Amino acid sequence: MQAQDEFILVSAPNKIGEQFIKALQIKDIPYAAIANHQAERSRLEVLGVKSIIMVDTVLRQTWTIPDLPVGKVFLFERSLPLICRYLQICRSWTGKPIYVITGSDNPRLVYKGLGANYVIHSRSDDVSFLLDV
Repeated sequence: MQAQDEFILVSAPNKIGEQFIKALQIKDIPYAAIANHQAERSRLEVLGVKSIIMVDTVLRQTWTIPDLPVGKVFLFERSLPLICRYLQICRSWTGKPIYVITGSDNPRLVYKGLGANYVIHSRSDDVSFLLDV
């Protein structure tokens, strides 16, 4: 599968993640978002996200590979437990790099142990540099 056929998968529970989605929209890069509850889905729809993958983070048997081809994954941290669960889910969906973007001091080795290739510490709202990775 060609890289241009793949979708970037994004978890955007915060302002930085929303800015990243806007950057993807501006550049017309194919992407999908991941959400684990209806309120998050509604918030993503308001942002203009067309492809949303709903997951039940509790029931492992529901973590089936989505219909769309997943490439790189960008997980913006708001909650340590949720990012850990998303890492467990998404690692089985792609062999491409998974990036965790965090503004906290949570141990990066936890994320790496669960499948993150890169842990990026950033407190800036400008994450456009991620489009070049």
